[in-house]
Amino acid sequence: MKEKLYFYYTSDLHSHFENWPQIVGYFNEKKKMHERKGEQYWLFDNGDHVDRFHPIAEGLMGKGNVELLNQAGYDVATIGNNEGITLASEDLHALYDQATFHVVCANLECRSMDSPDWLKRYEILESKFGTRIGVFGLTAPFQAFYDKLGWDVTSPFEVLDTVVEELSSKTDIIILLSHLGINEDEEIARRYPNVDIIIGGHTHHLFKNGEYIDGTLLTAAGKHGTHLGEIALEWNVDTRHLERKEAYAIPTEQLKKDEVVSHEVNKIRSKAVHELGTPVATLEEPLHIAWFQDTPLMARLTEQLRVWTSSDIAMLNAGVLLDHLPAGTITYEDIHRICPHPMNPCRVDLRGVELLEVIRAAHTKELTETRLKGFGFRGEVIGKMVFAGVDIALELDDDGGEHVVNVSFDGEPIAHDRVYRFATADTFTFGRFFPEIAYAKSKTYYMPELLRDLLTEALQP
Repeated sequence: MKEKLYFYYTSDLHSHFENWPQIVGYFNEKKKMHERKGEQYWLFDNGDHVDRFHPIAEGLMGKGNVELLNQAGYDVATIGNNEGITLASEDLHALYDQATFHVVCANLECRSMDSPDWLKRYEILESKFGTRIGVFGLTAPFQAFYDKLGWDVTSPFEVLDTVVEELSSKTDIIILLSHLGINEDEEIARRYPNVDIIIGGHTHHLFKNGEYIDGTLLTAAGKHGTHLGEIALEWNVDTRHLERKEAYAIPTEQLKKDEVVSHEVNKIRSKAVHELGTPVATLEEPLHIAWFQDTPLMARLTEQLRVWTSSDIAMLNAGVLLDHLPAGTITYEDIHRICPHPMNPCRVDLRGVELLEVIRAAHTKELTETRLKGFGFRGEVIGKMVFAGVDIALELDDDGGEHVVNVSFDGEPIAHDRVYRFATADTFTFGRFFPEIAYAKSKTYYMPELLRDLLTEALQP
């Protein structure tokens, strides 16, 4: 006898709820079809469902996302880096307290207190014919960040041997919810043939029809809910053998909306916005932004970063502020609206010669006009780099480009061998923008504070 098993999943939604009613509507239609046919199905989420750029995630600290997953009838979820390292330790610890689904993550545990009851290494699902499906999760090992929050995350390859061996002895089919990225997924597929299916995420890759590596099926549904994932398996109950496995990424934009789900999203959003209505400052005059110019608001925020981190010099990009602030009462909702990014303050030690390279690179059009997505940034362009604590003399070329002529600190030229404490956003400790910052040996991340928390302080009289 052959048993058909179906799995549906989301990955890297990042609180982009514009397609959520279509996604859940599709799931609901599939549920009805499978129930008519007597077939079994499960719903999974592969992490980064929460993203604090959205009022629902910010106002309810991720619990609104969990409520939506509950309402949709999810069965299993894993933790992405946005759940793991953008919430305060106590908020992560309580995030899934009301979840009606299982949460699996084999390489994460709480160090500052007992791990929460909801956190499991894996879950074993069982079909009506007794087929056992082992589902385990792994999340990206950003230990420098988790350490600051009192959590420990280990390399996935330190736990895979144990988990796969356990599940191999207890289950018929093994599914990995991987919030690790495509390269790690491919390596796991090569090393662990007992893992039948890898649902991939974190690097936002998309496999429209799945990919196979040494018999393991890899599937991925991109980001922001533009696609949902669908997996179909055929299990031979008599021979205990998986005879067929297929995966698809289904575009969601043209799917029919579920109006009940739309109503629930709006209701939860209203509750979250209410939570964000706390007044935080009063402005006598409006404060404006400009992505390619100096503004008093950016100057205040950058100076606040310098002082707050006890640094010599600070640098932030003007694109981090997305809207103006009006005169009058400013609420936390306003702060979140203009600075929604889950970006943390960071301080690095730079030698003078490295600092000068950073300042020169910061004044190139190539950098300031870069359209950035990811690394915590939720805006449009990087924009002009704004500095505090340092004097920079510039000259313009015929094309309007800026060139650094002279840099001084406390009235003296930058000393090449002196070490300076340099504050910026953690975004710039990743990627290609500033190698001197990315490869700095001494880095201090400040958590759980976000840049908008410093912006609130900067607005105080």
